[in-house]
Amino acid sequence: MISGSSLTLEIGNRVLLRDSSFLVNAGEKVGLVGRNGTGKSSLISVIVGDAAEQVRSEGEVTIRGTVAYLPQVPNPLGLGIDPNGFSHVLSARGLDVLDAALVRARDEMATSPTHENIQHFSDLEEQFRQSGGYEVEGVIGKLADGIGLDQELLLEDIDGLSGGQRRRVDLIRVLFQEPDVMILDEPTNHLDLPAKKWLMDRLERFSGALLVVSHDLKLLDRSITKILHLSDSKLREFKGTYSSYRQQVEADQDRREHSAAREEKEIKRLSTLADQMRGSTNRRARIAKGLDKRVERLESTKTEVSRREKLSKFRLPAPLRSGAIPLTVTDLSVAYDEIKVLGSINMPLNRGDRVVVIGRNGAGKSSLLRCLAGVQIPTGGTVELGANVSIGYFAQEHEQVDPSLNVLENVDDTFLVTETERRALLGSFGLSGKTVHQMPDTLSGGERAKLGLAMLAAGHANLLILDEPTNNLDPSSIAAVGTMLSRWQGTIVLVSHDRSFVAALDPTHALCLPEERFTYWREEFLDTVEMK
Repeated sequence: MISGSSLTLEIGNRVLLRDSSFLVNAGEKVGLVGRNGTGKSSLISVIVGDAAEQVRSEGEVTIRGTVAYLPQVPNPLGLGIDPNGFSHVLSARGLDVLDAALVRARDEMATSPTHENIQHFSDLEEQFRQSGGYEVEGVIGKLADGIGLDQELLLEDIDGLSGGQRRRVDLIRVLFQEPDVMILDEPTNHLDLPAKKWLMDRLERFSGALLVVSHDLKLLDRSITKILHLSDSKLREFKGTYSSYRQQVEADQDRREHSAAREEKEIKRLSTLADQMRGSTNRRARIAKGLDKRVERLESTKTEVSRREKLSKFRLPAPLRSGAIPLTVTDLSVAYDEIKVLGSINMPLNRGDRVVVIGRNGAGKSSLLRCLAGVQIPTGGTVELGANVSIGYFAQEHEQVDPSLNVLENVDDTFLVTETERRALLGSFGLSGKTVHQMPDTLSGGERAKLGLAMLAAGHANLLILDEPTNNLDPSSIAAVGTMLSRWQGTIVLVSHDRSFVAALDPTHALCLPEERFTYWREEFLDTVEMK
């Protein structure tokens, strides 16, 4: 069970939540929703006691039972005693530390088989057995198979895994813990369709309390029984799925607007009547005072109407004309030590092409895009830029954002010389007011994505290299990015697992991995996008 009472959250001078309370009972599956930047991830961090120092909070949070937490941004080295995925998963039950202690005790017993050493080993061995230590490989193996992760990858160092592989390892850790409470921040990021379906089945069967932040509407509709909507610094509760919540919000908004309009009409009528009677006879003056009091009562009890959420609209500047062939990739290969990720990529791009790179997790998609963007040197082959080409790169984990600079300072001032121009650009991507002075690590995942998009717009690039640009964005923003790119006249190479977003892009070509086949786009490739 999770409860919060009289909660107030602030970042800098921004109030994210004001004097709000909520309750997630045992067995309830609750979705926390809201537009990017409203404070969902900050609220989650306060609930689990992992808030950044910039987040100030008041109020009380209580959690009963064991808690498993899936953060939106993972720990880069994992939480295990060793840096590999298996140790990271074992740490959910403390078995990584217990296993290491058992190994040391076994060595001490072998070196010096005293009664104390034998007893110490026996005690640790019994503790390990009761904790399920001897069954963990089978349990973890089944979880890996279910979520579509090659079991051998659990033995790899975490910092060498792709974004999709890392997300699967983190989910395995949460499920392996078998907690009373699960708190998940964007759990379906980087997952393909089979992995999402498997995860939804697991969440449906979970008997404990679940609190999840997600923009995956299918997940919310299938696995959620209650919605907490964070908007305008308030939390509102709605029973049912996400679709049911949207219907309730729309109906409630219509009712409030109609009530407010009627009240405003009556206030205006009474005020006008009172003004007509004022300054006349004593009797009419007394009636005017009575009307004034009625107006005051109506004003004090007026129906509160929330602002309707506006549809997001983003825009990239018209690109400067590049050469006819902006990019040529010849025999490009990438290997990490003895592991060959890409063998021989050949890809000639014409001006205006829209290329979608598709393939399973770990096939080398992000490695390829880093090489195209010039931030990674390929093991072999060449990447040649054509005439008048300027590259804009959107990294999956937002590595293009400088963490030592605030939002405003991250926007290039080459073309946007004045602060007013840079503020206007950021505002067009939903980053306005005091947000522009925040540091990147205080932004939500969606806000960091919007900052990355704004940085692209400021750079006036004509060749965009985009690695999962819609991750962490709310539905309205995803649609806005799709519309923006579909109307843009430059050249695009993109990785995405979002079917509707890719369809809106209207691709011209596909690069299929691991086959390393560059071909014209076909509609059936949309199925592969979701099955990556």
